[in-house]
Order: sequence, then structure tokens, then C-alpha cells
Amino acid sequence: MKALCLLLDRMSKSAQQIRFCTSHDGTRIAYATCGQGPPLVWAPHWIHHLRFDWDSPIWCPWLTLLTRHHSLIYYDWRGCGLSDREGVEFTPDRYVEDFEAIIEATNVDRFALVAMGQGTRMAMTYAVRHPERIRRLVLLGPSSCGRVVRGQNQEQAEEEETRLRAVELGWHDDNPAYGRFFTSMHLPDASADQIRAYDDLLRQTTSPANAIAMMRSFHRADVRDFVPRVRCPTLVLHSRGDFIIPFEWGRTVAAQIPGARLVPLDSRNNFVLDTEPAWQQLVGEITEFVALPGSSEANVLSLDELTPREREVLDIVAQGLDNYAIAARLGISEKTVRNHVSVIFSKLETTSRAQAVALARDAGLGRRHGE
Repeated sequence: MKALCLLLDRMSKSAQQIRFCTSHDGTRIAYATCGQGPPLVWAPHWIHHLRFDWDSPIWCPWLTLLTRHHSLIYYDWRGCGLSDREGVEFTPDRYVEDFEAIIEATNVDRFALVAMGQGTRMAMTYAVRHPERIRRLVLLGPSSCGRVVRGQNQEQAEEEETRLRAVELGWHDDNPAYGRFFTSMHLPDASADQIRAYDDLLRQTTSPANAIAMMRSFHRADVRDFVPRVRCPTLVLHSRGDFIIPFEWGRTVAAQIPGARLVPLDSRNNFVLDTEPAWQQLVGEITEFVALPGSSEANVLSLDELTPREREVLDIVAQGLDNYAIAARLGISEKTVRNHVSVIFSKLETTSRAQAVALARDAGLGRRHGE
């Protein structure tokens, strides 16, 4: 992946175009466009920088994923990166206004929206206010409100203030322990190189005063009234061991959005890194979910590529049965079923059982007798 990112870095730096738009309160917001295909908008983590992301081992894999089949639009949060940093107001309403300004400036009509962390609250608010715009919504590590809104006892409040104070004091300190403190909360399983890269981005992104003001605004955000009103197809992915935004918070969001699907990720990081086993699962889920029907990346099913037995196995897989149940129904060994499933995945170019089931059902398979 590192070599691929270096190659794409050279290509994308010339292809990526950075522009500016003006939000409702006059704040200038920097945004970038890159890639080719149907539009996909990314509301990224606030710790990033349009000028340095393609060089980063943290964000280059994400950019590579999101530009693989799409024209990507993403941006620097207000107070961060190339966006205005001085005299900026940090509130949830301003974050939504910034996003609206970007969409208006880029003149996109309908698009897939991938939102991460604190950007998920903005994304859900926007999706409710502009339901005609969002084709698909992916929420990575979402929550409906911040820690302060949920209620804190005195001990929890003091602990939160201690963390913020540590970040503020260590922001420009040469002692790497300060950077590791912040990074260890967000990315406890990051490598040494990833820790250094994240620490560098932290300092490049914004000032300590802005960072503290943003984090305070995140803790006080509340979109609980918006969550049940999201109506677009929604995929929720959340790390099981996330310390910053606990998994239960994401599970609650998924349960409140009608028809939303929750995918737990076997990770402790606030967002998944490409060096984790969970990365391939995340890539498969996002790629399949945001693909336009009939597009090449949708891996449209061709039944002619499957043998009669493979079609039979796929049909039962699409009914929701596991390998043991399939073996019992067909009178074959479970090992034989696993072999069939492996070959089916290979022919369909899928990376997960969920993808194969979705493709099969699109082709009319998986219907039980009487349905």
C-alpha cells in the first residue's frame, strides 16, 4: 500500500484541485476535488490537511479507496488546514453551513456521502435537511450527541478537562510523549510510523486554541432529534473497541435510522487503518454499498460464470443459511461447502459474504419457497 500511495501521490497532486468557497458567516472553506466517476463527498476527520493528506500513511489509503471509482470532494474543517483559522466560530450549525456551501460551490446534485467521527452528526443533519441530495450515506464511528450532553459526573468532567489541558500544553512541545498521549486515545494500535504521522498532522492541522474550541463544540453537539428522520440508505461501520466514540453509541444510531445496517469492525482504533485486518472488510463494505447499480465496481452478477452446483449454493447462501446448514440441506460435507463458497467469491470478485448475498438477491436468488 505504501508504494501504491507514493505512485498515486505523484499522480493525484497534479490532478487534485484545491478551491475555496465562503460559508454563511463569511468563513472561507478550502475543499479539494480529485478522481473520476460519480460524485462522492467525504466529511473527514478534522485532523487532516488538504496539502499533506496524499503524503500521509494515515489518509493516503483512504483517498485511494474513495477515488477508485468516484470523483471525490473533501475539505478542511473551519479553523483547520487551508480554511480560515482566525476569528472562527465553532458550532454544529456552522459545520452544516460549511458543508452546504461546499455542495453549492461544487454544483453536485446527488451524491454518496461518507462521514467520519464528528462529521457524522453534520452528515445526518444535512441528510434530513436535504434528503433529495443524498444517494447513499456511510457513517463511520457515529454518535448522536457529545459527552457533555449525555451527562457527566464531577469526576468524568474533571477527567475530560485534564485531557483537553494535556493536549493544549503539549501541542507545540518537542517531547513526543504529548503527541503519543493524544494519538494513543484515537489510534491505540497504530505503528510507530503512523503515530509520528498522526502527531505531525495534529500540529499542521490547526492551533491548540482552535483544537480545544472544536473539541468542546463536539462534546456539546446534539443531533438526537435528527437521527430517526434520516431516510436515505445508510451503512454504519464502527470499531468495537473505539475509546473516543464507544461502539454502543454507533449501535444506537444504527438502530434509530430506519433500515440502516450496522457492521462491527474488529478494531480498537477510532478509525480503521489500512494495516489492520479490519481494513479489507471496511473496503469491501464501502465499495459495495456506494456503487451505482450496473456500474463495474458493483460486480453485477453473471450467473453464466457459475456452475449449477455453485448457483445452488449461492441461492441458499442468499437465504441466510450458514455453511453447516447448507451442507445438511445438500447432503455434502461442510468442507465442500466452504470450497464452493470460496470459488463463488472469487468468480464474483467479492470480499465478503454480505457482498455475495447482496449481489445474489439483486439477481433474484435467495427467495424461499412461498415468497
